[in-house]
Formats: sequence, C-alpha cells, structure tokens
Amino acid sequence: MESTTKPLRVAIAGLGAIGKSLATRLADGVVPGVILTAVSAKNHDKAKDFVKTLAYPVKVLAISELEPEADVIVECAPAELLGDIIAPFLRAKKKAIVLSVGAILFKPELIELAKTTGGTIMVPTGALIGLDAMIAAAEGEIFSVKMVTNKPPLGLKGAPHLIENNISVDGLTKPLKVFSGNAREAAKGFPANLNVVVALALAGVGPEKTHLEIWADPTVVRNTHTIIVDSDSAKFSMKMENIPSENPKTGRIVAQSVVAMLRKMLATFQVGT
Repeated sequence: MESTTKPLRVAIAGLGAIGKSLATRLADGVVPGVILTAVSAKNHDKAKDFVKTLAYPVKVLAISELEPEADVIVECAPAELLGDIIAPFLRAKKKAIVLSVGAILFKPELIELAKTTGGTIMVPTGALIGLDAMIAAAEGEIFSVKMVTNKPPLGLKGAPHLIENNISVDGLTKPLKVFSGNAREAAKGFPANLNVVVALALAGVGPEKTHLEIWADPTVVRNTHTIIVDSDSAKFSMKMENIPSENPKTGRIVAQSVVAMLRKMLATFQVGT
C-alpha cells in the first residue's frame, strides 16, 4: 500500500557554496520525504546550468515566485535579501530556515510577522556545537557568555568593520585582534561572518550581553570558535574548528546542519533539545 503522506517541498534561495551543496544533497534524496522543488539565484543562467547537474530537474525562479512552489524556504542568500525571501512564506503560515541569522537582529519585524501569521522562523545549529546546552541553560540564569573567533584573514576580507576602521588583514604573520564588542555590533560589522555568535546570543542572554572577540589569524586554516559560558546550572566551554566551504567565510558543516534540521522535522524519534 502506498503512503499517503505528502512530501515536504523545499525551495532554496541563493546558490553559493551552501545553497549548491544543499541542493545537490536534497536532489540526491538524502532525506526521505523531502523533495527539492525550486531554487533562486542572482544569475539565472548560471543557476540553470547548475540545476542540470542535479539528480532531477527543478524550477529556477525569481524570489517572489518561490512561495507557491514549497512548504519550506531555505535562505542561503546575502543578508539584505532576507525579508524578501522569507516574508511570503511567513505570511502563508509556512516555515523559513534562515542562515543569515545576523540580519534578524536588524529586522525584528520578521519575528513579529511570524507571531502574527503563525509562520515559523527556524535557525539551524550550523557551526555551533553546544547550542542545546545554551538553550537549556537559558531556562535558568546565565551569568556570562564570551566567544573568541579566529579566522584565516581571507575569510574576513571586505567586512564593513574592517573597511570603516581602516584595518588591513593583508600580509599578517601573527594573529591580529580586529574586533571586541557585543554580538549586535559584530553582526553589523561582520554580516557575512558571525551568524554563529548571533545564534548563540538568541539562544542565551541576548545580543547585548554576549561578548565577542574576532582575530584575523594567519596561523589557522579553519574557522575556530571558542565559547565560555557560566550559568546557575552549568559552567561549560567548547571549541569548534570548522572546515571552510568553497566560500572561506562559511563552514562546510552549515549545509549539513540544514539537512539535519529537515530530517528532524520529519522524524518520529528525535534526539536533542
């Protein structure tokens, strides 16, 4: 007897390193019950060429055309496009998986829209091990959260904070501290780099109370995050060394995290908070 359960239709907005990796995995059927139905990208010709490499054909559409084609949108695009991408899905009471989580801090109207309509904004764990521990700790009292990020200098080039403060990361021979402040300031100054700390802040004590240091570090080849948390239920620290994707600003684990989130959405047995 055939199953009458409808497949979960997924669309992807943005075909950078993460979007391409995710599209390939979903088209290969890595998550039973999930089908990729459409993608959107700035360059439609390149997107159409990419789609030809997938296991089956999917539509290449404008952002405004995605909502009728899917139950879930995965946003893998530049942060400034976040509202255009997810708002139609939220209005339709659908789910939006957001990777540009830093942009959420500056678009609170999207959170309000989800509350009003019954849509859902979901943020995958991504590079942040220990997010479950932070979420649990936040049910009590968290005293302090500090994160130190070391990135290869190339992964930080072009960040607004560096440009505005005339900070060069070229030719470094030793680590250089390029930022010290809170998560909200970091999200503004490094919009392509610091979704990790914003996810940490939203799960814990908020962006103003989550402290961050960023180092341009020529001695590392991986994006490295060290997090120290002190709370009334536990004191814990964690260190992640994430292998960059084709885009040096982004870890390879991010696409895998989205796959895991989609898998969990359909699972009858779930592990983790």
